Amino acid sequence: MKRVTLFVNGTSSNGKVVALYGSLTDLLSVASSKLGIRASSVYNGTGGLIDDITLIRDDDVLYVSEGDSFDDASKTKCADPQDDPGCPDWFQTHTDWLTLNVGGYCFTTTRSTLVSKEPASMLAHMFRNKDVWGNKQDSQGAYLIDRSPGYFEPILNYLRHGQLIINDGINPLGVLEEARFFGIEQLAEQLENLIKSSQPADDHSPLTRKEFVRFLLATPTKSELRCQGLNFSGADLSRLDLRYINFKMANLRAANLTHANLSGANLERADLSSACLDGANLQGVKMLCSNAEGASLRGCNFEDPAGVKANMEGANLKGVDMEGSQMTGINLRVATLKNAKLKNCNLRGATLAGTDLEVNTHTHTHTKHLSNIAPSLSFSPSLRTVTCLDVIYRKLTFGAPT
Repeated sequence: MKRVTLFVNGTSSNGKVVALYGSLTDLLSVASSKLGIRASSVYNGTGGLIDDITLIRDDDVLYVSEGDSFDDASKTKCADPQDDPGCPDWFQTHTDWLTLNVGGYCFTTTRSTLVSKEPASMLAHMFRNKDVWGNKQDSQGAYLIDRSPGYFEPILNYLRHGQLIINDGINPLGVLEEARFFGIEQLAEQLENLIKSSQPADDHSPLTRKEFVRFLLATPTKSELRCQGLNFSGADLSRLDLRYINFKMANLRAANLTHANLSGANLERADLSSACLDGANLQGVKMLCSNAEGASLRGCNFEDPAGVKANMEGANLKGVDMEGSQMTGINLRVATLKNAKLKNCNLRGATLAGTDLEVNTHTHTHTKHLSNIAPSLSFSPSLRTVTCLDVIYRKLTFGAPT
């Protein structure tokens, strides 16, 4: 919400600070009540008649009249507020617009914004009085500040309205450093609490969905999210966007990852035993030497249109249910798939050198040679000629024969 300062036309004292809302009629009604006049028109500091409330900016100084024309007596009384000791301090700061050139990016604000919210800060000391600090200016008159504009913007907005708002892609740690640099202690305390709450737990107890989602939201989308070695045992991470996250050696035992997007994620040596990944997007996933024994991966998609192949080399896939999964081009070299369910899987172009495909046979199950099963599994033609030296093959069952 915007705030404005109202003066009776022709004066520069006994002003009233009011919240700006509704229409111009609402503002005139508030002005009449606060200033004790029958307000009918509003002027800005240069005498321009305001007929649209959307033209009013935050921290504007306005002059209200009962119908008479603009009287610039206030301006003549304080022609140069900094040089006139009789001019109120409040009027000096609230009417003094200035531009800051922060790292090559310009911000326009008022002196009041910089000095009122945090009066003990460096910014307040720099701009409370003109030229006290010998502030350098560029050719356009903007004050030069050699800091990061991306991190400065949340600080300036905080000084404007008192709320900490950090846009996506801005690291709170950078904003914290700027807040400390400028001596804005209350903001620094808020940022420290925000950063602390967004960090994963220090102990080894499993992370909850709520904790992890808060962690995700506090991390810029372009930043690498490292979850290496963290404990997600039994956690519900279903339907989350987990692309390119580093889960190397993480504990995901019995975790719920159904329909999660794990495209490009690193699950090397992670424990996925008994986890549920049904319907998950696993394009280009790295699962080297991971343990997924007893996990469910029904209907998963491993095929990346860009050609990046999923890598499950050396993975423990004993008893894994991968029914209906799209596994074109997947690398299963020296992986263990004992008793795995591969019904209706598409393994076209897969690398199976050294893969253990031993499957137990029940009394009612028919077994076939690998070369006879290949067509129903969409294997590549080269797989028809795979020898027993390449694949440890004893008894393989992919459903009842047709």
